[in-house]
Amino acid sequence: MTTLPALLQRELSRDPGRPLVTFYDHASGERSELSVTTYANWVAKAASLLVEEHDLERGDALCLDLPAHWLGPVFLGAAWSAGLVVVGAEEAGTAEAVVCGPGSVAEHAARAGDVPVLACALLPMGVRFAEALPEGVHDVGVEIWGQPDAFIAFDPPEAGDPAVRAPGLALSQSELWSAAAAGTLVTDGGRLLSAANPASPPEIATFTEPLARGGSLVLVAHPDPARLESTSADERVTDRDQSTRS
Repeated sequence: MTTLPALLQRELSRDPGRPLVTFYDHASGERSELSVTTYANWVAKAASLLVEEHDLERGDALCLDLPAHWLGPVFLGAAWSAGLVVVGAEEAGTAEAVVCGPGSVAEHAARAGDVPVLACALLPMGVRFAEALPEGVHDVGVEIWGQPDAFIAFDPPEAGDPAVRAPGLALSQSELWSAAAAGTLVTDGGRLLSAANPASPPEIATFTEPLARGGSLVLVAHPDPARLESTSADERVTDRDQSTRS
């Protein structure tokens, strides 16, 4: 598989009901789970939001400045479905759009008059911010719900399209998925426990490897070392990365 749409379609055909991303926030007590089907629906909504509402085009750069959260993998999938290249916060000034969390809204709001700045409240169920956002900043929790559950790109991504760009890292879609399929973080069909941020380019493999290998990600925000063992047992984790090892 050389593009995200092809890979996601394969997984939908194989086992659409299996968990793909299970998210814990040990600080708030939140647990959210996205099956392959639910993930695909969120990706379609997010891709439509980026393309249909905010006019992003294949080849544009999307800055993801999100902490560890289930919306990180969603916007990764949306970007790659639309043929966008994902960049980190350090390249926000070169991006055609920004997706951020509540902690960095103020930082990106100054560009809201020049490029779309989409802010995620990171509340359960992806709901809106409780307070008003700076002028020009878009609330993902308001705009995403009206988007369709299916997305077909007018100009679909190809294998050679850039997928990730960061200092010392540049991968096309085919390179991204080839590396994921050959990775060692998770066994085929396994469940990976991680506290790393998949929306950060250096940590993207924590999501791409489970997806490419028919597995799933158990993502923990604000990990409590005393609770990691019980979380691992409850979720039948098969693999753990360095971020969850003592």
